[in-house]
Amino acid sequence: MSILRELLQDIPIPQVVKIRQKFNGDKLENPVEELVKELGKPGAIDRIKPGQQVAVAVGSRGVANIAALTKTTIDAIKQAGAHPFIVPCMGSHGGATAEGQREVLHHLGITEEAMGAPIRSSMEVVKIDQLPNGLPVYVDKYASEADAIIVINRVKPHTAFRGPIESGIMKMISIGLGKQKGAEACHQLGFKYMAENVPAMARIMLDKLPIVFGIALVENAYDQTCIVEVLPAEQIEEREIELLKIAKARLPKILFDQIDVLVIDYIGKNISGDGMDPNVTGRYPTPYAHGGPDVSKMVVLDTTPETKGNANGVGTADFTTQRLVDKMDLAATYANGLTSTVCAPTKIATTLENDFYAIKAAIKTCNILDYTKCRLVRIQDTLHLGEIEISVNLLEEARLHPDIEILTEPYDLPFNKEGNLI
Repeated sequence: MSILRELLQDIPIPQVVKIRQKFNGDKLENPVEELVKELGKPGAIDRIKPGQQVAVAVGSRGVANIAALTKTTIDAIKQAGAHPFIVPCMGSHGGATAEGQREVLHHLGITEEAMGAPIRSSMEVVKIDQLPNGLPVYVDKYASEADAIIVINRVKPHTAFRGPIESGIMKMISIGLGKQKGAEACHQLGFKYMAENVPAMARIMLDKLPIVFGIALVENAYDQTCIVEVLPAEQIEEREIELLKIAKARLPKILFDQIDVLVIDYIGKNISGDGMDPNVTGRYPTPYAHGGPDVSKMVVLDTTPETKGNANGVGTADFTTQRLVDKMDLAATYANGLTSTVCAPTKIATTLENDFYAIKAAIKTCNILDYTKCRLVRIQDTLHLGEIEISVNLLEEARLHPDIEILTEPYDLPFNKEGNLI
């Protein structure tokens, strides 16, 4: 590493200030109460009959209030005289193993004890049909044996393709309920065709499976629940198109169009399927999605504990740290690329010994003439963009922005003796 230290020793790291970005903060004060009201409407819990075995499909994302909303759904099923069980609904996540997917739910607070219902986790699937283009349509075996199925998910923009339907209930049905085999089938022809294949598979599954309703959630820019709607099966697709428009308008973002260096403290599957949301970073794993800032160089420093070594997304960064690489579970990370067919995010970015040198490397390579003028932004992760740090070179722009509040005087980024940010 001595030659790298020599190359980077004279690269300056600019001082930063903390700022607050202001977004639409409308939220539900009591999402559980809202769900109870929604479940009481026609076409919701009244479709559950006494004695039925009811599969509740729950995914792997860090969705706000997911444990409480899942428990509320399970309680309502019990009150209807039926027997709920939980199915991990997450494609290939959790290392594409039954125990791994159960563990993912555990990290979200969804355990058998907390929910009062069994978790039936298996990677076994049943083929129920195929698309006209030959792609098979699979469903989780336990879900296929249920008398009724309920799917819970957040509606938001996808990270790799654009269409009227992106990430939400329909994708949860086609890819999540399809487990690894279903996710693999849906991705097989690539993201170029995902906007067609996701809803096409979901329509078949809605037609052939006892899916009674979906619970659609929308979050504001602060990762808080702002919409809870129960969608009867026959209304899912039409309503999800409208909810996606709302979700896109509520998406958090970095309020600077051009950034020389973007520093991201944490990536993880609990934050985004891509570890970090490309809608925020502007770095997409495919050419079929767009939007976000123009970022010259990007650094990711660490993974979240919840991701359990799955560092999918690190390959879309330019630099990372030895700390992150040491935590990587290569099998779990590579499973994402092998399933989605998009392998660039699972590559390992240029690795430096610590945060200090990784940030210096990004500054050195960001293609500006005067390194002291570096436009640097540091965020915790792509879910938390309320308070962030910006370099002093962005101060003038920040002062002119109506939705930015400057919180501190300039200061040096604080590194510990190991060279990592405090």
